[in-house]
This record gives sequence, structure tokens and C-alpha cells, in this order.
Amino acid sequence: MQSETIARIFAGQQQFFKSGATKSNAFRKQQLKKLLKIIKANEQLVLDALHKDLRKPVFEAYATELGPVYKEIKYILKYLRQWMQPVRVSTPFVFFPSSSKIYKDALGVTLIIGPWNYPFNLIIMPLIAAIAGGNTCIIKPSEFSTHTSTIIKKIITQNFDENYLAVLEGNGQEILPPLIENCPLNHIFYTGSTHVGKKIMEMAAKQLCPVTLELGGKSPCIIDKDANLKHAAKKIAWSKFVNAGQTCVAPDYILVHETIKENFIEEIKKVLLKMYGEAPQSSPDYSRIINEQRFDKLIGYLQKGNILLGGQFDVSDKFIAPTIIENISLQDALMQEEIFGPILPIITFKKLEETLRVIESSPSPLALYVYTNDKKTEKFFIDNVKFGGGCINNSLIHLGNPDLPFGGVGYSGMGQYHGKYGFDIFTRAKSVLKSATWFDVSLWYAPYKNNIKWLKRFFK
Repeated sequence: MQSETIARIFAGQQQFFKSGATKSNAFRKQQLKKLLKIIKANEQLVLDALHKDLRKPVFEAYATELGPVYKEIKYILKYLRQWMQPVRVSTPFVFFPSSSKIYKDALGVTLIIGPWNYPFNLIIMPLIAAIAGGNTCIIKPSEFSTHTSTIIKKIITQNFDENYLAVLEGNGQEILPPLIENCPLNHIFYTGSTHVGKKIMEMAAKQLCPVTLELGGKSPCIIDKDANLKHAAKKIAWSKFVNAGQTCVAPDYILVHETIKENFIEEIKKVLLKMYGEAPQSSPDYSRIINEQRFDKLIGYLQKGNILLGGQFDVSDKFIAPTIIENISLQDALMQEEIFGPILPIITFKKLEETLRVIESSPSPLALYVYTNDKKTEKFFIDNVKFGGGCINNSLIHLGNPDLPFGGVGYSGMGQYHGKYGFDIFTRAKSVLKSATWFDVSLWYAPYKNNIKWLKRFFK
């Protein structure tokens, strides 16, 4: 039955796209405005679902899930007409009289596969880009964030024809293979783990379907000896422990200069006490781990090293306290895998060059954060580390700028989105050279005879 449903939805969307209905600027803007209105009308239901799935505080849910969605829709509505216009580019004189333009073509039937950690944002943000690009879309929310998945299906199903937008709920291992392997999709946008990303790409390759992979990795956070420690402690504490550390661009571990390590630890302890109090489990502002499987994985990380702060946990509540840990080896699981939870390892260094050895043990991080007041240090890391995106003297917030592309590199992903970069991902540049008919250069045609000397002049 599931395969029949998939086949029906795909065929319906393919036919609807071929009708040309999705391609006009008016239609795209109408759908984006409709989506914005519907989300606002269901805002409380979304907030409630996020609380049920991850115990997300209202502030965090609004700041990281709903707010960015509202901002993205309004931003794209402002610039969409401009982005859709053909772009005129120069034409070599040898092709006179001709002109050249680049058109932005809609792709067709697209698939968006979302994760559980930001289950609303990371489905709707790429969906906005897909709509702006003039496509139809099949949406697969995570089966682990069930309450949010249900709300997404409600919002989409009750307000959009499934021939345009459709939601498939259920086990990804059962739904995705028949969908990707049997339906010639025009683009797949996946957010999640590197392991699953590889499988998505492998299936897509059989159909020669292009993919965007937003993955993860061990994002380093460097604190040099000249950093403002009070500032760094606040920024790092917030960015690491928001959503209980279940953020793909959270600082995964700290590399701190050995001369300021103790001072930094004292500062971050003060910040965490102020943020969550002496009993973080009782704090209304602290999230929970998504499920028991992830919980068990995180608790396993605590078996090695020396815990400086936190370490408490409650299985029944899926609670793990904000934890700072030291004396970790690069061979320990904590430094071999993306943590994706509220555990922050601290490693010291003497010289900047030492940090590269640690960073390169987990290549191509999704994000990189550097806390320093020295421009040479800033340049050192920008020039020497391959990473998706990042911040200097801040963490996480580069995602909030729609003029910055967001995406990974290598094992942390491929392709970038947000703002115009999302529009570009969900469209294709179509090249057109147009020639006038009132004049034609005869040198292109046989018999060539002496034409080679003129051809060489043209190409010099």
C-alpha cells in the first residue's frame, strides 16, 4: 500500500509540474504567503509539538524554529522577482551579432528529508526554497519527532493539494528506498547524519538525481589566550547547550590555550549556573534528549575523562545535565564521533599549529568558531581549516543571516542554502545564446581556405 501511495503522489506531482502551474512569480509568491499565514495560525500547535518532542522552551522554539522560518519567507518574498529575472552576460565578439542570458529553471519534483533535532525549521526552510524555485515537493519529516511530524502533515495536507506538496510519515528505511529508487526525482535535499547521507546519495546516484546533503561533524571552538573570556563563556554556553546540545553546528569541543583554561572553566561555570540554576533538571529553559537510543549513546561518552561540571542524568526524564569534561584522548569515542548532546570536552594547546592536528583528526567540520582579538589568529584558522561556515567571537548565529550560505564541505555535506542560495539550489541555470539574423560572419563556413588567419585574430 505504501508503494502505491508513493507512486500516486509522485505521478500527480510530476503531472502538475509539467502543467506549468508552479512556475510563475505570482503562483510562487501566493504559495509562500499562504504558507506564512498557515504557520502563524498554527503557531501554538507547533510550539506544543516541539515541547512534547524535545521539551523545547518556548523561547528556544521560537528563536530557532519559527522565527527563522518567518524571516526566510519574508526575505524571499522581497527578492524573488529579482532572482527569477534572466541575467544578461557578455558574449564574445567572435559570435557577433549575438547576446547571452542565463535563465533560472525550476527543477521539477523534489524531495525534502528532515531530521529530528530542529524538526520544524529543517523541513520548512528548504521547503520555502523549493517553493521559491517553482517546484513541487514531497516532504519526509523524521519519525523520531512524531508530534512535530504530525503537525507538519496537518498544516500541509489540509491546505495544499498533494499534487503540489505532500507529506509522507513513517519509517524512513521503509519509505525512502522505494521512493528514491523507483521515482525519477529531480532533486533530493537531506538533513541528517553523514552515515545516512551516504545511503541517500548512493540511492540517488542510480537515478542520476542531484542531492543536497546537510550533514554534521565535529565543529571545533578555539579560544586563544587574548580572548575576552566573559564574552566567550556566554556565547559558548548558549550555543552548546541550546536544545540540550542537539544542534548540528553546536561547538563540539573546546580547544583553549593552556594559560587561560582554568579561568575559562570558572567563567563558563558561572554562566551555566546563571542560565539553568543549581538544578538544571528543574529549569524550564533546558531541553531533553530526543529518545532512549540517543540518551544511552550520550551516557556512554561519560565513561572516559574527568567531569568538571555536570554529569548527572535521569533515564526516566531523558535528562542529561550540561557537562564539561577534560582529560579526553583523541582515540576516545567522545572525540571520534559527533557528540550531538550536552557534553563539552575541553582540550588545551600551547601553539596554534597544535590545534590543526586535533581538527584534522575529524576532517571538514560543518562549523568553526574562533574567539580571539588577534586578526592574525583569525586569518590563521580561516586559511588553514576547511569548514562549512562559522563565526569569530560568536557561535551558531551565522545561520541567522540569509545573505550567508549555509552548508557543509566533504563529510559535513554538499550544497548550500538560505536566502538566494536556497533559491539557487532548487533551480538550474539554463544558458541561452541568441543570434540576430540581419548579419552572418562567413568565416565559419567551408570552404575555409584563408579563413584560419581571421579565426586566429578573433581568438587572440
